[in-house]
Amino acid sequence: MFKHTLPIVFLCTLAPAAFAQEPTFTTGPAEITNPGLIDCGRRSRVSLVGEITADDGTVWTVPAATNFETAPKATDLYNECGGAQLGSLSELNLADVPLMDAGGDEEFTAYIFADNYFEFYVNGELLAVDPVPFTPFNSNVIRFSADRPVTIAVMMVDWEENLGLGSEANRSASHHPGDGGFVAHIQDAAGKIVALTDSSWRAQTFYTAPLKDRTCLVVSGPLRDSSTCDQEGVNDATGFSAAHWAMPEDWMMPNFDDSIWPYASTYTNDIVGVDNKKSFTNFVDVFDTPDADADFIWSTNLVLDNLVLLRKTVE
Repeated sequence: MFKHTLPIVFLCTLAPAAFAQEPTFTTGPAEITNPGLIDCGRRSRVSLVGEITADDGTVWTVPAATNFETAPKATDLYNECGGAQLGSLSELNLADVPLMDAGGDEEFTAYIFADNYFEFYVNGELLAVDPVPFTPFNSNVIRFSADRPVTIAVMMVDWEENLGLGSEANRSASHHPGDGGFVAHIQDAAGKIVALTDSSWRAQTFYTAPLKDRTCLVVSGPLRDSSTCDQEGVNDATGFSAAHWAMPEDWMMPNFDDSIWPYASTYTNDIVGVDNKKSFTNFVDVFDTPDADADFIWSTNLVLDNLVLLRKTVE
């Protein structure tokens, strides 16, 4: 009996995690369900939302199901869509930034630049979301109270014009993959740095597109590697696919085990392309603090991975 029981227990423990890594695939464009989360005029790309059905019948929201319409918006550092446009951090009065409650007494401040959209959780509580889902690029500040250890969890979305195909009109191509990026600098009430985005964060992707050939995607346990997939823009995306993975319901909670997730990959300012964006350059004193420079982070593929979850616990 013992010889039969041990393998059964072992398989039952590992099987859910193993099978959870397999993606479902969709083909072609999604149907538009929302013509735009915000209207920011001609300079903005439209933040469309859509739905698409996978080969196995699963229905996916693309580029992601978000809390944009119901959650509090993060306070602006720089927002060309009718928000504040600070020239530098010296113009910010932190006392004017709402203090969000994450269930604790110690106060923290997070300075954030996200390409494109973020949702910011602390100790399982959704505190604020990005007020500009797509473009123009913006930056934000969030104040919150929490008790240590502080678990920071961020949902990142690289938005798309061609819904379900992870691409936009760019560089003379109607379907050109965009890229993402997230940088954050988090301080305590005394101004001491408690966390910077770097390779110690965990990062996992849950939506990869476009895939011109599904076989380029290598999935091995928790690893979702699209590094060999073609990233060139095209004008005809007929037959292109996307890979989707279901997000764990408790991914933002402090007790969620992210130990099998890959560590975040880091990227330079030049690779992300922020040196001509005032929403970043006006605040280099926090985003590029001398001797404490926060890295841009993402999954292993900055271009094709469009929905990425990030986690970091601060002791």
